[in-house]
Amino acid sequence: MQKITHVAYRLSFLWALQMKTAKDPRHQKRRKVAKLLFAQTFTKQACTDKLAQKILKNQKAIDKKISRSAPAWPVDKLNRIDLAILRLAVFELKQKETPPKVVIDEAIELAKEFGSEASPSFINGVLGTIYGKNG
Repeated sequence: MQKITHVAYRLSFLWALQMKTAKDPRHQKRRKVAKLLFAQTFTKQACTDKLAQKILKNQKAIDKKISRSAPAWPVDKLNRIDLAILRLAVFELKQKETPPKVVIDEAIELAKEFGSEASPSFINGVLGTIYGKNG
C-alpha cells in the first residue's frame, strides 16, 4: 500500500511539474481561451472554441460568483484581462475536472503573463475566496 501511495504522489508531482511548462497544451488552451474572453469584453466575437462558448453561456452565474467574492470591485469596473482570467478559472473550478490548486495556479500564471502588477494577487484572492466557499 505504501508503494502505491508513493507512486501516486510521484505521478501527481510530475503532473503538476508538467503544468508549469509554457508549452504544455493545457496551458496553451487556457491562454487561447483567456484571449478570446478578453476580446469578447470589447465586442461580440464569432467564437468557435467550445470551452469559451460554455463560459460565455454561463457568464451571468460566473460573474455573480466573482461579484460576491470581490464586493469592493464591481465586475464592470474590473481590469478586462483579469475578468477574462477569472471567468475561465471560476468555470474550471465549477467543472471539478482539474484540481482546484492547479486551476488557481494556472490563473495566477496567466495574470503574471497578461495582467498588471497587481493582477496575480487580486486573482489569487478572489479565487481563494471562491474555493474557500465551495471547496
